[in-house]
Amino acid sequence: MAAPRPLPVRLSGVIMPASIQDLEALRALTALFKEQRNRNLDTIGVAVDLILLFRELRVEQESLLTAFRCGLQFLGNIASRNEDSQSVVWLHAFPELFLSCLNHPDKKIVAYSSMILFTCLNSSRIKELEENLNIAINVLEAHQKHPESEWPFLIITDHFLKSPELVQAMYAKMSNQERVTLLDIMIAKVMAEEPLARDEVPVFLSYAQLFASTFVDQCKIVLKLTSEQHADDEEALVIIRLLDVLCEMTANSDLLGYLQVYPALLERGVDLLRLVHVSGLDSTSIFSTCGYIKAEGNVSNVAEGFKSHLIRLIGNMCYKNKDNQDKVNELDGIPLILDSCRPDDRNPFLTQWVVYAIRNLTEDNSQNQDLIAKMEEQGLADTSLLKKVGFEVEKRGDKLILKSTSDTAQP
Repeated sequence: MAAPRPLPVRLSGVIMPASIQDLEALRALTALFKEQRNRNLDTIGVAVDLILLFRELRVEQESLLTAFRCGLQFLGNIASRNEDSQSVVWLHAFPELFLSCLNHPDKKIVAYSSMILFTCLNSSRIKELEENLNIAINVLEAHQKHPESEWPFLIITDHFLKSPELVQAMYAKMSNQERVTLLDIMIAKVMAEEPLARDEVPVFLSYAQLFASTFVDQCKIVLKLTSEQHADDEEALVIIRLLDVLCEMTANSDLLGYLQVYPALLERGVDLLRLVHVSGLDSTSIFSTCGYIKAEGNVSNVAEGFKSHLIRLIGNMCYKNKDNQDKVNELDGIPLILDSCRPDDRNPFLTQWVVYAIRNLTEDNSQNQDLIAKMEEQGLADTSLLKKVGFEVEKRGDKLILKSTSDTAQP
């Protein structure tokens, strides 16, 4: 192989682009290092220095960008499936290379530097990220900007989500938009077809604690959305996504039991449903019932489905849990849930979630059944809804009985 050429130099303040021969040599070197026998660890430090120089030059000539990309590919190849190489790459590259490249405007440079980070990360190096949170947050930003790139996403799902300490530290420092992105990834993970692995359950229980705590403390922020002019309030958008995460977590049998007894979570859910329900009585509120499509366009908005999801959360928390069933009764939540069952284009499947919640509230709970039976007699409960739930009211002497029907509809 020909001797390496000198770096590009400045002539009269102009940076001379790398020659075609330079680029071909770098490509050839990259290809050689795909083979284990050709790896020479002494070259890693030089390669990192070159990459940092390319970043420092901040020029957009295609030839220099190509050399920049090839240098990163070289590091990625030399680190692939070789722990010794990974250690040396990490020693030379962390943290400067990742701080320099993960937020680069060129998406290939972002992808290649993400590949290197993914390849080198392990449990001990994750600890180092806790002291360099900007790198971890840059990965999340890279996923936001380049959702089509698999490497930032894989770093988050395969490395970050295994470290609750890192994620909690990141969450505290993130912007609200970044929190929404992280919560979307959490939802995708919990909803995945493959169940959580045994070693993942304790980790996600810690996330359940973080999200439930945040929701309990901050959920009323969502009431900022009572008018369209605050529809883009980012703090409120985080609460909406937190509710979505909690709905999916309470639908997971491994996480449900912990959240069912989480202090104040059920109470906050019922209280917030009441506030949203009252707010919706004002036709100008973003939470108002919308039973028709307006002529000027789509009725969808940031609060779409929020009431449905609140009722779903309450229903999940009452699943086979008598204490929570009784708690909702004490909070006058049953009439509130029944009164929420109205046509509403802003809350798809609202009726189905009301049906589901009422079933869970009345299962093996005679007190709640009696309450609904008396409401039906007084005209406060919709008879057709009770039939959908799978109950009908029958009078036996002086007593009203809420009994199950044989043709129970499925929610």
